Amino acid sequence: MLTKSKQVKEVIPSTREDTNLFSLSETTKTISEIKPNLIINAAAKVGGIVANNTYRTEFILENLKININILESIIKFPDIKLINLGSSCIYPLSASVPINEDSLMSGKLEPTNSPYAMAKIAAIEMGKAIKQQYGHEILNLMPTNLYGPFDNFHPENSHVIPGMMQKFYHATKQNNENIAIWGSGKPLREFLYVEDLADAVEFLIDKKWDEQLLNIGSGEEISIKELAELMKNITGFSGEILFDNSKPDGNPRKLLDVDKINKMGWKSSTDLKSGLKKTYDWYLKNII
Repeated sequence: MLTKSKQVKEVIPSTREDTNLFSLSETTKTISEIKPNLIINAAAKVGGIVANNTYRTEFILENLKININILESIIKFPDIKLINLGSSCIYPLSASVPINEDSLMSGKLEPTNSPYAMAKIAAIEMGKAIKQQYGHEILNLMPTNLYGPFDNFHPENSHVIPGMMQKFYHATKQNNENIAIWGSGKPLREFLYVEDLADAVEFLIDKKWDEQLLNIGSGEEISIKELAELMKNITGFSGEILFDNSKPDGNPRKLLDVDKINKMGWKSSTDLKSGLKKTYDWYLKNII
């Protein structure tokens, strides 16, 4: 819950229980009734490499519907500000690392998640068009790989950290001799604890939005192999870690350039080991 911002007097949550974002009429009705000063759009269909590559049609269609309906609904309310959460997968596979905001649409996308990325890119372009034509203040935030409490720990459709965490938990409980991890373990990834993203959003509410696109990340990267070793220690797994080279690695590196938001005065505060420990503690209390 936002508490530190001087501009926030009330936070009104909205979920799929009260509004179907696939419906323009329902989305418009909710926004018209609440008349918020600011909308933080965190709604999306998300998943890891398996889900992205398997449900390609659903990922582009559902994310397009969500963003089209929200953006179209605010057109007649020019005083509503919008913070739109995207994803680092919008950047090209060949982008120079660390990846800066100017890399957008400068090359081909990573094939396994290109439908999802295209939906997120479309939202950025729609926001630019509405800002230019109708004067709305719209800020697009591109966070790196997120993890933390309330994540999706599905064994197949989750992102790398929750997927790996539940796999290590079950392997530990079953006293398995080994555990198989997708890919070679060589790709480097950057991770951000979800509460740090919330802190960044709150920080930006009080700032003037000179930029339309901002990267949000920790500025640090770790190999999947190193992540697995860290997860092994946190969960107490005593077996061997195996890597399945027949499975795709995805993008070899995805470190974001977070220089812009760092210069504004914000930096992440949760190191990966501490964040993983907090997440695993939450998992044990709430999922098991």
